[in-house]
Amino acid sequence: MTAMQYFWRHPLAEQVREEGREQGQEQGRIQGRVEMILRILEWRSIPVPDAVRERVEACTDLDQLEVWAQRAVHATEAAELFVGECGGT
Repeated sequence: MTAMQYFWRHPLAEQVREEGREQGQEQGRIQGRVEMILRILEWRSIPVPDAVRERVEACTDLDQLEVWAQRAVHATEAAELFVGECGGT
């Protein structure tokens, strides 16, 4: 077995690949939530200012994104996503 083949079968290489898969899945879940929040507001014909869009897109906390998604269902304006939060209204 060549050194390169051995490396890819090494437990450390397998661990790194698994961590990469998990990180990719987490990023996918985050991106999905971000898109869902913005889509809900769009479906409800609520304008989304750039500042709101940027804040939602910058968030990497799945729990926070879930809160914002729930608020998006009932909001009358996009800024209501952040009511009662630091940096919110």
